[in-house]
Amino acid sequence: MKANEIRQRFLEYFEKNGHTQVESAPLIPKDDPTLLFTNAGMVQFKKLFLGQEKRGYNRATTSQKCLRVGGKHNDLENVGRTARHHTFFEMLGNFSFGDYFKEDAIKFCWEFLTEELGLDKDRLYITIYKDDDEAGELWQKVTGVPAERIYRLGEKDNFWSMGDTGPCGPCSEVHFDQGEHVGCGPDCGIGKCDCDRYLEIWNLVFMQYDQAEDGTRTDLPRPSIDTGMGLERIAAVAQGVASNYETDLFQSIIQYTADLAGVKYRESEEIDTALQVIADHSRAIAFLIPDQVLPSNEGRGYILRRLIRRAYRFGKLMGLEGSFLWKTASKVIDDMGGHYKELEETRDFMVEVVRGEEESFANTLDKGLDMLEAELAELKQAKAAIVPGETTFKLYDTYGFPIDIVRDIAEQHGLGVDEAEFDKFMQEQKNRSKAAWKGSGEKDVASIFQTLLEQDVTSEFSGYETMADQSGIAYVLTPDGEVVDSLKAGESGWMVAKVTPFYGESGGQTGDTGAVAATGGKADVLDTVKPSQSLTAHKITVTDGEIGTGDTAFLNVDRTRRMATMRNHTVTHLLHAALQKVLGDHVKQAGSLVGPDRLRFDFTHIKRLSPEEIAEVESIVNRNIFDALPVTREVMDIKAAQAKGATALFGEKYGDTVSVIEVPGVSMEFCGGTHLDNTGIAGTFVITSEAGVAAGIRRIEAATGHNAVAWLNERRAAATEAGAMLKAQPADLPGKVKDLQQQVKDMAREMKTLQAKLASGAGRDMMSEMEEINGVKVLAVELEAPNMGVMLEQMDALRSKIDSGIICLVAGHGDDKVSVALAVTKDLHGRFKAGDLIKPVAGEVGGGGGGRPDLARAGGSDPAGIKNAIAKLKELVAA
Repeated sequence: MKANEIRQRFLEYFEKNGHTQVESAPLIPKDDPTLLFTNAGMVQFKKLFLGQEKRGYNRATTSQKCLRVGGKHNDLENVGRTARHHTFFEMLGNFSFGDYFKEDAIKFCWEFLTEELGLDKDRLYITIYKDDDEAGELWQKVTGVPAERIYRLGEKDNFWSMGDTGPCGPCSEVHFDQGEHVGCGPDCGIGKCDCDRYLEIWNLVFMQYDQAEDGTRTDLPRPSIDTGMGLERIAAVAQGVASNYETDLFQSIIQYTADLAGVKYRESEEIDTALQVIADHSRAIAFLIPDQVLPSNEGRGYILRRLIRRAYRFGKLMGLEGSFLWKTASKVIDDMGGHYKELEETRDFMVEVVRGEEESFANTLDKGLDMLEAELAELKQAKAAIVPGETTFKLYDTYGFPIDIVRDIAEQHGLGVDEAEFDKFMQEQKNRSKAAWKGSGEKDVASIFQTLLEQDVTSEFSGYETMADQSGIAYVLTPDGEVVDSLKAGESGWMVAKVTPFYGESGGQTGDTGAVAATGGKADVLDTVKPSQSLTAHKITVTDGEIGTGDTAFLNVDRTRRMATMRNHTVTHLLHAALQKVLGDHVKQAGSLVGPDRLRFDFTHIKRLSPEEIAEVESIVNRNIFDALPVTREVMDIKAAQAKGATALFGEKYGDTVSVIEVPGVSMEFCGGTHLDNTGIAGTFVITSEAGVAAGIRRIEAATGHNAVAWLNERRAAATEAGAMLKAQPADLPGKVKDLQQQVKDMAREMKTLQAKLASGAGRDMMSEMEEINGVKVLAVELEAPNMGVMLEQMDALRSKIDSGIICLVAGHGDDKVSVALAVTKDLHGRFKAGDLIKPVAGEVGGGGGGRPDLARAGGSDPAGIKNAIAKLKELVAA
């Protein structure tokens, strides 16, 4: 059974059993700043398990794309060398959010494995938490598994927790017996060894407790189920192969790569490792880039860069020439693009990114190898036995060398590697990266409203139709989230109304501000947030009387601020469409901020935009504004919206129904924000800046309406002022500046020519000061020279006039700077070397230096010592 069929059968089986099929979340966890990457199926449901979010289903099933390359899952060096270690993998899962529990979870699991996949019941073994008698009884009752095939293990193996506090519970794992031939010996068994005979294939987590800080556990009011089964492992079992790499998920990539390299799989352990590394990393690379991770020197981008470089190096060891990873990653898209549509949509962009990174690394790879070989030669000469960890880390950090490559090359020279010191440097780097990493950067206010979210409190948003509304006040809270009866004048906190026209910050649009006039008092609304999709909360400061629960209130949005925000938001959609039209379909939104003063739009693109491209984008957006196109909002079923061609924004979560904003013939996107009724209301649009913010991510900042006019007026005033200073009209400024630049260049060239003439003339005069000391011709003089460059020109002129001798030139520059240049002809190197002589000479002027035997240079800080420096040289020659 092929992996695609297993995945499809799994999702269809659980859908048939009342589960909603939910698309895989991106590899970047949008709502969890504690994670570098999505590493399990439950990550996208974390707020559901915590009771901070509600959705239109209480059962779900997914095939979640995951990446594990950090923290406790950092097994990168084992990837490709074992049968099971991977960076990228798919996690099949079924989830219950307070619906079914242990019995149904066990029933579903057993039925899928034995009936859908047809696995031999007698080869399935179960582990449970040591104290979970209920699970032990249910496995026997529901499935008929005999007690002797059920093993009780401790917390390390069979108890799961989300963190030090919060939801947790026992878990139960299903193991498949692959046979004695896979075992490690007579003592092989579950809980006794780590060999692959009893292969864990599915983990069922019974989330039934809430753990407090002191470690005590209380029953959750709504116990839940979280399960995970790696597609790669179950495919290996279903296909009857000993290694995940022998499944169809990897074999097509491995065989394709083997053909590229002209090698055979399963003929050499070294070749097998290389092929498996490339196959694994190609999968990770192909999935990371569509999820907007691009190569860089920090955070997630650093992980991607390491994967590309590690795979590239293994390809080189196997004999592959030139860039090839873009081809193997494209093969991944051929195999998996049918299920993961985003792969095919970004194929061209992925190829461009990977090929560019490969070519860049190729330029540094040879330098790294040269550095390593030189270091190894020095170590052998010094009779050292270990390559320092600092050297290994430098190679790893600068050239992308994995430690195993350094280890392999070192072993060929009979040397070991100080891995403990290397680990120390790696940990220091991780600490720096962690300190610099800002996570998802999202404002998380859900914890403040935990109490309301657990009670399913909701509010209705009326802000699409009006900016003023009347409603009852449902809740009043302190700044920390404590529910109170009221807030008095001078106090701040939060207010929840049953109906509100205020837009809560979400989707990149800032929250509304305004005012509230209630039965008992008045308040300013300083901000508006959305703790969940169905709850809006207002941050208020009471200005008069008191605001209390149950009061009737009139809610009035700051209309001027909202209109400015809507101009920017609607134009953001026009900008997205224009960028795709000018730059290509690979352009995807990577983040945005829409407020009343400006708009900021981040998007995927490798190169800086040219002035012509910026002008074209501006022109397209302004044309769409001047055409006064209608802007429509329609709420529809998500599948109907997708079928209509509406674009979903990266990383956003959507329910069964979505809001679609359309500008006919220009743009159609999923968006819950507030918008203009007509593009013409935006007035005008101007791009104020364009820059890179990360590898492969560009940022445009822009202004619309009054803000655009103000920005243009500022630039006009600056151009007028500059024109007055240069006695030119603003339109003539480029030509005027160009003329001035040419004048500066001409003057610099003339100065250099004069300095060279001075040096040449001084050289002719100084030859007369040559003297003979101890049989050696010595010319040691003080001269006037503006810098070391002029001195070296003078030195060249003098050296051309003598066959044998020593020349020393010393010049003072101001009150605290001295330059020294010293040359020794080759025939005297047996007695004198310039690099040795210059150190004591420079010491007389308070400095130091060095250089080659024939030419050395130095700097000092004491011009008063110049005569002593000249005398010192003569003394050294005379000795």
